[in-house]
Amino acid sequence: MNVELYERVWMWAASLLIAAFLGTILAMTAFHAITPPSHFETVDPSNLAANPEFGSPGVRPGPDGGVVVTVVAEMFDFSPNPIEVPAGRPVTFRLTSADVIHGFEVVGTNANAMAIPGYVSQFTVTFPNSGEYLIACNEYCGLLHHNMVAKLIVKKEAR
Repeated sequence: MNVELYERVWMWAASLLIAAFLGTILAMTAFHAITPPSHFETVDPSNLAANPEFGSPGVRPGPDGGVVVTVVAEMFDFSPNPIEVPAGRPVTFRLTSADVIHGFEVVGTNANAMAIPGYVSQFTVTFPNSGEYLIACNEYCGLLHHNMVAKLIVKKEAR
């Protein structure tokens, strides 16, 4: 009789844990609108040179008063390099890869994304202070992965 009771207790405990996990997912979806992304943007990685945006990566003014930085990652280089952006304004990074999966980490900040061939990754960050940052590939991409770095220069705007 004790074995059956012991098994029932663990079955109820496991059922309660599963219900709690599912309840958390449903609550986040219903009350906080946290859902998996439903929109993604693609680009042809074999023909990036003909793409109007990724054919000439660089920094350009954004629609919200910030800047948009288009970056192409490929073995073993980030283009453009260096990247110069203004301090105190939103910077939207748009990334893709021409060959394999690469990482894009602005060291010392929370700016971190993956550059995946065929897909466009996008994130926005504001750098409050001027300075120089290292950009590192944090996804192993081949034998010279450790040399895949770039420089981000954040400049104070002249007023």
